[in-house]
Amino acid sequence: MAYQTIRQEYLQIPIVTRVYSTACIITTLSVHLDIVTPFQLYFNPKLIFEHYQLWRICTTFLFFGTFGFNFLFNMIFTFRYCRMLEENSFRGRSSDFVMMFLFGGTVLVICALFVNLLFLGQAFTIMLVYVWSRRNPFVRMNFFGVLNFQAPYLPWVLLGFSVLIGNTIWVDLIGIVVGHTYYFLEDVLPNQPGGLKLLKTPRILKLLFDEVAEDPNYVALPEDQPGGFNWRRNN
Repeated sequence: MAYQTIRQEYLQIPIVTRVYSTACIITTLSVHLDIVTPFQLYFNPKLIFEHYQLWRICTTFLFFGTFGFNFLFNMIFTFRYCRMLEENSFRGRSSDFVMMFLFGGTVLVICALFVNLLFLGQAFTIMLVYVWSRRNPFVRMNFFGVLNFQAPYLPWVLLGFSVLIGNTIWVDLIGIVVGHTYYFLEDVLPNQPGGLKLLKTPRILKLLFDEVAEDPNYVALPEDQPGGFNWRRNN
């Protein structure tokens, strides 16, 4: 009974959030069980482009460190804000959410070519938090019961906290820059006079991730109805 309840709750998580969070947990568990090592996961342009270890482009976003405070902190924020974005801003538009993942991941990888960043998961999380915070500007936040502020300040609070616990400032700062770039291209630029929408979701992603909406005016044909055609002839 407990298994069925857990399974049901798990399947209720939106698909993109579910897949990404599960991949992060499986990757960390694999390191914990010594199935793989962090040296096989980190971003290394030389190994990627010269030795074709292409999986590193993905695994750099999936590892937040071994089980501990840093992993738990990042996973909570990743899951929370990823899910809230998918269930609200991207509700019914999972393909557009995947497009955001692809855009953010691509820009972060390009940044990592010029800045020595080994793992990009934390920067990706900050990107998600930034986009959510700009789309919910009037939400009041409370950080560990100490600070009270409005949502747009959340990425900067997290950056300050990250520096306090000894992390480099560049990881969170790059995440903020990438998040702002997406927010500007998606939410600001198209709404300007003569603005353009530069980020367009490919049709293949819509076919893969978006649910097909039912047409309320659709009338089922005989072959679509239970039992199919009536083959009896009237004499």
